[in-house]
Amino acid sequence: MGLRAIVGLGNPGIGYEKTRHNAGKIFLDYLSDRLGIPLCHQKNIVQWGEGEWKGDRLLLVFPLTYMNLAGDVVPWLRMKGVSLPGELLVLSDDLDLPLGSLRFRQKGRSGGQKGMESLISRVGSDRIARIRIGIGRPVPGQNVSDYVLGVLHREERAILETIHASFFSMFEQWFDRGYDTVGTGERS
Repeated sequence: MGLRAIVGLGNPGIGYEKTRHNAGKIFLDYLSDRLGIPLCHQKNIVQWGEGEWKGDRLLLVFPLTYMNLAGDVVPWLRMKGVSLPGELLVLSDDLDLPLGSLRFRQKGRSGGQKGMESLISRVGSDRIARIRIGIGRPVPGQNVSDYVLGVLHREERAILETIHASFFSMFEQWFDRGYDTVGTGERS
């Protein structure tokens, strides 16, 4: 029985819960509900849930560091027995994708996403599978930091909810077929 880890990126604390930058955590929570694996454990810099799905052990992980230090969970993942980077899937927001679109990537640079940058640095490889969740760009003149740290409007949350099935399908393909076999196309 293998051990896989899904890391949802975001910032800890109630003030960040429903922000665009927490799209990774929002989708991790969706996955937690769908798989029946609650994030009920917490220690130091990590909150996690542990369970089984389709015969494999699965960790759902939320770093309790701020986004820029998300890679600080890498030693903990290794200690738990996760084979990195091959058994790791990261969920993150992406400014460069339209709101409500998804893209799977098997490897690559961070694209400016600081949490992904931190994970790549700590793992020592850019061969980290990830599902990027489109949050769109701010309107011209709006500060990017203000935008990503802004709360998702009701309409934006509704759009993200419409891609749950596509997201789960991407997750399931990664889980079933492994690192090199998931399609990389955009879905919306």
